[in-house]
Amino acid sequence: MQLFPRSLNKLPLVAAAVLGLLGPAVVGGVWYYVTPKNFQVGYAPTQPVPYSHKLHAGQMGMDCRYCHANVEKSAHAMIPPTQTCMGCHSLVKTESGRLTPVRESWASGEPLEWVKVHKLPDHAYFNHSAHVSAGVGCVSCHGRIDQMEVVRQDKPLSMGWCLECHRDPKPNLRPKDQVTNMEWRPEMAKNWTPPEVHPPQHCSGCHR
Repeated sequence: MQLFPRSLNKLPLVAAAVLGLLGPAVVGGVWYYVTPKNFQVGYAPTQPVPYSHKLHAGQMGMDCRYCHANVEKSAHAMIPPTQTCMGCHSLVKTESGRLTPVRESWASGEPLEWVKVHKLPDHAYFNHSAHVSAGVGCVSCHGRIDQMEVVRQDKPLSMGWCLECHRDPKPNLRPKDQVTNMEWRPEMAKNWTPPEVHPPQHCSGCHR
């Protein structure tokens, strides 16, 4: 005597199909709704001042190190203080409404509350100066900042993405005097070969 109807023979196939569709949907939902926005490519928060890297770094050709002055010697890239902004804007665009927060910060002594764009998890150790000193160009991690009206996260900054570079860093290396040159290409440097660097690939290199 048959206890179950033959229609139940299709149940495993139906269950597999549902799980096959449901699994990616759950993963996608968690990634989109639960993952912090600052971990996502394209993250571009609103800043207290509409600062244009396209204008300053692109059209005007300002070197990254004018504002981020300690990138070559500090573990963290410095967000420029109000004094840096006023070094120019005490003479240029002195009445601009877009710069009102800068002038107010200068008068009050209270720093501007810039929103950090490239923010790694607390459990990940990253030394900015080590990468710059090795010859990693700004564009490798930050993209074409000189073309961005609003700064956005251009790379995933995930563990897998970092390890790809640590396993083969040479494509991201350049002469140290070209680190901030967004348009540099290997063919521009005749007789230059990337140095031998061996970044850590073990866990303790980034998780200390």
